[in-house]
Amino acid sequence: MTETVSNSRASRGGAGARKGAKKGLSIQRVYTTEGVHPYDEVTWERRDVVQTNWKTGENVFEQRGVEFPDFWSVNASTIVTTKYFRGAVGSDQRETSLKQLLDRVVLTYVKAGKEHGYFATDADAEIFEHELTYMLLHQVFSFNSPVWFNVGTSSPQQVSACFILAVDDSMDSILNWYREEGLIFKGGSGAGLNLSRIRSSKELLRSSGGTASGPVSFMRGADASAGTIKSGGATRRAAKMVVLDVDHPDIVEFVETKEREEEKIRVLRDAGFDMDLGGSDITSVQYQNANNSVRVNDAFMEAVENGTEFGLTARTTGEVIETIDARELWGKMAKAAWACADPGIQYDSTINDWHTTPESGRITASNPCSEYMHLDNSSCNLASLNLLKFLNDDGTFAVEKFVKSVELIITAMDISITFADFPTEAIGDTTRKFRQLGIGYANLGALLMASGLAYDSDGGRALAAAITSLMTGTSYRRSAELAGIVGPYEGYAKNAEPHQRVMRKHLAANDDIKTKHAMDIAVQKEATKQWAENLKIGETNGWRNAQASVLAPTGTIGFMMDCDTTGIEPDFSLVKFKKLVGGGSLQVVNQTIPVALKKLGYTGETIEAIVEYIAEHGHVIDAPGLRPEHYEVFDCAVGERAIKPMGHVRMMAACQPFLSGAISKTVNLPETATVDDIADIYFQGWKLGLKALAVYRDNCKVGQPLSDAKAKSKDADKPAETEVKTVVVEKPIRRRLPKKRQSITTSFSVGGAEGYMTSGAHENGDLGELFLKLGKQGSTLAGVMDAFSIAVSIGLQYGVPLETFVTKFTNLKFEPAGLTDDSDVRMAQSIMDYVFRRLALDYLDFDTRSALGIYSAEERQRYLDTGSYEPVEGDGTTAAELVSDEPKADPQVAKQVEAESDVASAKVQVESARPAPSTAHTSAELLEEITGGAIDSPLCMTCGTKMRPAGSCHVCEGCGSTSGCS
Repeated sequence: MTETVSNSRASRGGAGARKGAKKGLSIQRVYTTEGVHPYDEVTWERRDVVQTNWKTGENVFEQRGVEFPDFWSVNASTIVTTKYFRGAVGSDQRETSLKQLLDRVVLTYVKAGKEHGYFATDADAEIFEHELTYMLLHQVFSFNSPVWFNVGTSSPQQVSACFILAVDDSMDSILNWYREEGLIFKGGSGAGLNLSRIRSSKELLRSSGGTASGPVSFMRGADASAGTIKSGGATRRAAKMVVLDVDHPDIVEFVETKEREEEKIRVLRDAGFDMDLGGSDITSVQYQNANNSVRVNDAFMEAVENGTEFGLTARTTGEVIETIDARELWGKMAKAAWACADPGIQYDSTINDWHTTPESGRITASNPCSEYMHLDNSSCNLASLNLLKFLNDDGTFAVEKFVKSVELIITAMDISITFADFPTEAIGDTTRKFRQLGIGYANLGALLMASGLAYDSDGGRALAAAITSLMTGTSYRRSAELAGIVGPYEGYAKNAEPHQRVMRKHLAANDDIKTKHAMDIAVQKEATKQWAENLKIGETNGWRNAQASVLAPTGTIGFMMDCDTTGIEPDFSLVKFKKLVGGGSLQVVNQTIPVALKKLGYTGETIEAIVEYIAEHGHVIDAPGLRPEHYEVFDCAVGERAIKPMGHVRMMAACQPFLSGAISKTVNLPETATVDDIADIYFQGWKLGLKALAVYRDNCKVGQPLSDAKAKSKDADKPAETEVKTVVVEKPIRRRLPKKRQSITTSFSVGGAEGYMTSGAHENGDLGELFLKLGKQGSTLAGVMDAFSIAVSIGLQYGVPLETFVTKFTNLKFEPAGLTDDSDVRMAQSIMDYVFRRLALDYLDFDTRSALGIYSAEERQRYLDTGSYEPVEGDGTTAAELVSDEPKADPQVAKQVEAESDVASAKVQVESARPAPSTAHTSAELLEEITGGAIDSPLCMTCGTKMRPAGSCHVCEGCGSTSGCS
C-alpha cells in the first residue's frame, strides 16, 4: 500500500539525506480502484436507530434515517450512531451518515499529512485518503474511540485513550494529581499512575516531624473525585489504575485495602443497603473506582520462589526499614485477589527489560487496562485490525495485504500526533517527544476457530504469536522509514542503543516461534523479513516512534467492526444475540462455526446438524457427527467447555514478546478456585514473561448487578408482621424395591477398561438400584464402586430423580476415558459419564433425555435423515412440531438474517436462526437462557442490559458503553 520514494537517499537516509530531492511516502493502491471512490462501490441504506432501556421501557436514544452500508450490522450502526455521530440530536448540525463521520476523520488526517510532509505528491495523498476510507468503511480496522469523538470537531483534537500520570512526594503534586485525573475523566478517558514516590505512613514529615499519611490515604480522595465526576456527567465508572511498588513500606495496607472494603460491602448488603454497582449506597464504600496493581520485581519473585525475606525501603532515604516474609506477602496478594479481584500484578523487571527509552526514565505505571506502559506523563493512541478480514477463502492468511494495511495504519496514527491536543502540557510534551503508538488487533479468537485451531493449543498460540510478530515488526519498519522522511522521535538520540537492543530482542523471540502449520509458517517467514529490514533501516534512520504496539480491549470499536471476539480473547460463546433491521432479534450460531467445520473436513448435512445442535444447546458436546477430538476448536470463554485459566495465560505469553506494551486481559477463574490457584497463576505469569496479569474469580464481588433478584430476596426475607406460620418438615420416605424385580445387566468397555452394570427397577419401571462391577474382587476400586452403587441406590429409593444423577455425573472427566463398545454412546469422558448416559437411555423418557442432549444412535441417524430426533408421523409432521409451544421463525426474519450473513454461511444460519428469548437482550443473557448458568458481569448503566467481558473491562452489546477505557 505504501512505500518510500527510492529516487534519493531520503527514502532511507538520515538527517543529511533529508536535504536531498523530493521526499515523502509513495502510496500504492491495494483495496481501491483509480477513479472510483470507495463510497460508490457499496450499497447504502437508511435505518432508524432507537435504543430502549428494557428495564424502564423508556427510549434512551432515537435518531431516524441514518445512512449505513447494507452489510453493516444493526449493532454496529447503532453504536456508531449513538457514540460517534456529533452534533445535537434533532439539529441540522447532527451527523446522519457514516460518510460524514469517515470524511470528518479521514480528511483531517490527510490534511495534516500533507502539511507535515508525509506524502511525496498530492496524488499519493489522495490514494492515502481512499485507502484509509475503504479500510474503515469495510471494517478492516478502527481507530480508538477518542478519534471518533473529537477529530474534525470544534472540540480539542484528543486522539489518545490511554494516559499515564505522575505524582511526587509533595502536597502540591498530590493535589495536581487530583486535578489532572479529573480532566482526563471528564474527557471520557482513563489514567494510571504509580504512588510509590509518596512516603509511607511509617516515615516522618520534613516540616513538622509528624508521621506521614501514606499513599493509601491519598487514594481515598482520588477515589471520591473519580466517583463524583462519573456521576456528574459520564455514564460509566471512571477508569483509573493505581500502582504501588512491592518494596513500599505500606504495601500490605495497599494489598488489603479493597479486600477490607469488599467485606464491608457484604456486611452492608446483608443489612439491607443497596450495594450493587451504581446502587444508592455503594458510594459510601471507598476505593471502588480504581483497579489496583502491585509492581513486583525479579528480586521479590526470587524471594517468593526461594522462601526468603524481602526488604521494604523508605521513600525518603532508600534504607530498608522493615523485612517481611516474601511468601507471606505473596499469599496476602493472592488472598486479596481471590476475595475481590484486586490487586493485579505488574512484572516490573520484565517491563523495563523491554523498555526502548530507559535513558529518559523508567516505566513505573500503566493505563487502567494495563496494555499501555511507558514514561510518566505520556499518552498513547490506539488502532485495532480486524484479523478475520485477512482470512482468504482458501483458508490462508493474506500476509501481503496485512503488511500493507499495517503500513498505512501506522502512518495515519503517527500523523495524528502532529495535530493532537492533550489534557495537560506535560503529557503533550512527552507524547510529542516519544510519539507512542498502540496498533493491535481484534477477532483473534474467531480467526483461530475459522482456521480449525483451538485457542488453547500449540497451533493456536503459534499463529497468534506469528501474527503479533508480523504486526509489530512491520510497524517498526514503517516507523524507521518515517524517521528517514520526517525525522526520528526527539528522544531517540539519547536512547539509540537501548532502542536497538529491544528491536534485537523482538527479532530473537520471532526466531523462537515454534511453527506448526503452513499458515503460521508463512506468517512467521514474513515477520522474520520485516524484523530484519526494520533493524537495517532503523540503524541508519532511527525510529519515528518509541512504541508501536499493544493489545487493547477493543470493546466499543470491536462492535463497530462487527467482530465476534475482542482483543486477544477467545470467543465468548457459540450462540450470538443478533438485532435485526426494523426491530426484533434472533439467536444465531456464530458465523465462524460453519467455516471452521468446513476447514475441519465436514460437509453439507453434517455441518447443518452440528450448527442446529449448537443453536439448541449452546455447546458442541455430543453434537451429531462431530468428532470429540474437534471439540477443543469450539471452546469458549464461558460455558460447558470453558477454556482453563492457564490456557488464557499461555496465549498471553505467546504474544507478549512481540508487543511494545502489554495485553489488556483478565484471566477468569471459576468460583471454586482457591487462593493457591491464583497464587500459582500469578507466579506462572512471571515465569512465562508477561508484563501484567489480572484475575477475576466468579462471584467474588458483591457489586455486580446481575438482576433484580436482590430486591426480590429482600421482600422474601421480610417476616410477616402479624401472621405466624407453622412449618411442617416432612421426612423423606424410602421406597424399597420388591423381592422380585426386573433388571438389566450391561457389559461395557470404556477406553479399554471393562465392567458390568446391573440396574433394577420398580413395578412402574422407575430405576431403583444400581450395581457396578469393576476390577478384581477385594480390590480398592471394587470396594469404591460398591460403595458408590449403594449410595446411588439409596438416593434413588428416597426419591432423588434419576435426571439429577444424570445431570451431575455426565461429562465428568477422568481416566479411563475414550471409545466404548456401545453403539448408543460411542465416546465417554469417564466410566461415570458412560454409566449415567446408559441409564438415561434405558430409563428416562425422550423429552427428558432431549433436554439433557442424550440421544440413541437410532435417534441421531433419524435427525440426519429427517431433521428431527423424534419418530416421523404419517402426515409428515414431527412430534416435536406437534407439542412445541415455541413460535415459528418469521420468514421475513429469516430473510433478514440471510441478507446480513456471509454468503458462505447464509444457508446454515437461516436454518439455525430462531427468535431470541424475550428475556435476553445480549449474548451474555442469551447464553444464560440456553445453559441455565450465570454470567458474572455488570448491567449497563446506560440501557440496563447485561454486559460481557472485553479485555479487562466489560462492554454493552446494546449501546456500546464500557465499564472502563475503550
